[in-house]
Amino acid sequence: MDQVLIEQLNRWHEEDEQQRIVDLLLTVPEEEREYEAVSRLGRAYNNLGLYDEALNQLKKIAEAGQQDPVWHFRVGFALYHLKRYEEAAQAFRTSDKLETGNQNTESWLKWSLQKTEKQQRQELRMAAKKAAAVEGSASEEIPFSNMSLDDFWDDSEYARKSYLSEPPTDELIASIEEELGYKLPASYLALMKHQNGGIPKNTCFPTEDPTSWAEDHIAITGILGIGREKSYSLCGDLGSPFMIEDWGYPDIGVVICDCPSAGHDVVMLDYRACGRDGEPEVIHVDQESDYEITFLAENFEAFIRGLVSEEEYDTSEEDKEAALYKVAHGKFSSLLEELCKPVSEVEQIDQKIRSICTRIVEEKGFFSFHADELSYLMYDVQFWLYTKSYPDTSREQYLAVYEKMIAFGGEFGQGGYAPGWISEWLDRRKKEGQIVQENGHIRFTDQFAAEVIRQLREA
Repeated sequence: MDQVLIEQLNRWHEEDEQQRIVDLLLTVPEEEREYEAVSRLGRAYNNLGLYDEALNQLKKIAEAGQQDPVWHFRVGFALYHLKRYEEAAQAFRTSDKLETGNQNTESWLKWSLQKTEKQQRQELRMAAKKAAAVEGSASEEIPFSNMSLDDFWDDSEYARKSYLSEPPTDELIASIEEELGYKLPASYLALMKHQNGGIPKNTCFPTEDPTSWAEDHIAITGILGIGREKSYSLCGDLGSPFMIEDWGYPDIGVVICDCPSAGHDVVMLDYRACGRDGEPEVIHVDQESDYEITFLAENFEAFIRGLVSEEEYDTSEEDKEAALYKVAHGKFSSLLEELCKPVSEVEQIDQKIRSICTRIVEEKGFFSFHADELSYLMYDVQFWLYTKSYPDTSREQYLAVYEKMIAFGGEFGQGGYAPGWISEWLDRRKKEGQIVQENGHIRFTDQFAAEVIRQLREA
């Protein structure tokens, strides 16, 4: 490739304009694409999350890439995100041998080996579970026979309002099971007949593998009851069908616990090995890691018995300090920096954004946007900034680009987000008349844009 083209591709890569790289390189006839062009095309597909296509391109130059550590790294990157961890580890290992001392490669190799081990454990466990289900050797012990549940639940107004329902009748249980498509385990039914949903006093569960929540445990907010009326009940408006259908969680069972991340992770009953009428395992599903599954317990009763106090893992102060440092000093994403540069209406716009996000961390203890007042202000700020620079933006375009500003913004980022929060915010602002649509393009009204500017100036 000539130097001018290389410099252009480098600029687009730095600006995260991966689709432009793909579009340009695809204009070159396939038989005329040189090794470097195909390798960069594979990288761009990787960065777009199109890992199968990335792998397909990189395979075309496999023979020439055998001595190139970059080629092996890009192959490993694609394989890792396709959950082919053992193959990914081999690719990263080869890249590391060809270019020793590359810390980025070493990190990806370590993660691939960890995922390989985890995947192998899961496959062995699932095979054993399926074999046991075929043999039909499950015992009929009385749930919680030697465990007192009298001191299990934490009584609070929030728990009563959001979780707690009347004891379930046999008719309701049958109706909920039919709607969900799964037979609920006897131990879950026993707990719900003791109290139908709520917040337990012990809300942490130890794990062998790290998750987005912590290195050695997960946390739950509450346990969903059997019903439809309460928001946090199995078939409530924030229940299992909602999390699977609207949030994209895998359709392999039933969501039974929500978590403090407000949607970014959940606890589920997993029926893959036992079938819809069998005894499900309990798993943690991590949206922020592409819905990665982490095994928790053989069954629901073992999960309940294994819950421990959050005091055993209390790192809240350290987490809050880390989040405060991030919002105060973390480098903005390239897109957010670009959007802030032309702003003249608000002095030191970058510091105003940091100030609002600091208040969010102070209130929550972590850096995340949900449906609270300050989060809505940050949704407003991002929308105002983006549509100010790109006035011909459609709803679909904005939803697609949103994550590049702060959600996945690198140092000044949250590491994930729930698309449902953004679309809900857009719908609310449109219903309130603060966002208008003209010729397919969306924008704030002049009056509401002025209000956002005022709030920024006062931040």
